[in-house]
Amino acid sequence: MQWFDRKVFGGLGRRIGFEGAALGGLFLAVGTLVGFVTFGQGSLPAGVFLDRVPLVRPVASLYLPDARAVAATFDRHGYRLDRVRRDGIVPRVFLATLPSDLDAVAVVGERKQLFLQTVLPLVLHVNETILGQRQRALALYEAKQAGVRLSKPEHDWLAALHDYYRVAEGDSAELFRRLDVVPPSLALAQAVEESGWGTSRFAQEGNAIFGQWALTSRHGLVPAQRDAGARHSVRRFGELAGSVRAYIRNLNTHRAYREFRAKRAVLRRLPMPLNGYVLADTLQRYSERGDAYVATLRVLIRSNKLRNFDRAKLAGDVYASLSEPDA
Repeated sequence: MQWFDRKVFGGLGRRIGFEGAALGGLFLAVGTLVGFVTFGQGSLPAGVFLDRVPLVRPVASLYLPDARAVAATFDRHGYRLDRVRRDGIVPRVFLATLPSDLDAVAVVGERKQLFLQTVLPLVLHVNETILGQRQRALALYEAKQAGVRLSKPEHDWLAALHDYYRVAEGDSAELFRRLDVVPPSLALAQAVEESGWGTSRFAQEGNAIFGQWALTSRHGLVPAQRDAGARHSVRRFGELAGSVRAYIRNLNTHRAYREFRAKRAVLRRLPMPLNGYVLADTLQRYSERGDAYVATLRVLIRSNKLRNFDRAKLAGDVYASLSEPDA
């Protein structure tokens, strides 16, 4: 199902993507970019497009019964990790859930590949959205500095963005420290570690691949080994994309990851992609294991060659050209 909401993204801003219920199988949305819409530019100079929103049309919506069907679908779309490592292009294939029989895939390498193939497009999609937000916010702040008065929709959009990232309105420096991507290598390594390569109960029953907690049992899955008197649970999600969005927002807003954001801002000034291996050493507080957790992430990044994916992009330009007609 295509959905397009001008007022809400991730809760407060604009969201663009797929929603699908997993009913005894996998809901697959394969996206094709078909155009964009441009809203009012207010008082900004002609030619400055701040609100170009890509429209993604699903060309296939399938309930896939098992890992074999998922693998066949990836093959049909030419989606292979060796090809991604070589060319850096990832098809817009988004799964709502992991294969329910993932742990039954006998060949370990194939099981790992299916997991990475499933999660990588979702991470890239969230990152792509964040970069669009970042570009628009930069343009708005530059316009303000040039003396341009923002229209009410532009002002409201920027205010909502500050609210979503928990930053005081007007504090642009802190906003841009938070409004940035998470390197795919780091996100994949954490997903692997937190979900057991997608085979954990939380990943299978709740689409929870990053081990995020809910404050009460009502909103999550209760850990089997939870201490007596404890009330926390592992947060569940309707689909995998929700887990990815929540994970990236957590790194971008929680006070525990201030060091991560500061180091990322330093790396952002370098003429190269953000380095997940380097940033991993700022995440001691993500796990009670501390430095041992960081060491595990780095082993996962290195041994699975995840750094190759830090240059990866989703197929197609997120912003269609002005001359491209809406289909």
